[in-house]
Amino acid sequence: MNFKLIFGNKNEVKNLKNEETSIKDILNEMDLSSETVVAKKNGDIVIEDEKINDGDEIQLIKIIYGG
Repeated sequence: MNFKLIFGNKNEVKNLKNEETSIKDILNEMDLSSETVVAKKNGDIVIEDEKINDGDEIQLIKIIYGG
């Protein structure tokens, strides 16, 4: 079971560890916070508790702060 991960210039196919893998698990694995990125699953913005399924495309978009 695989999913596609897009983050910055990374565009790679990753293995799902189990059927309960969530966006939050991926963020933790990459040492990222949900406060610094927005997650999209198959083109739709999702919350970090969203489960990842076989064949999904997950895109992580870094939030830019400024003022």
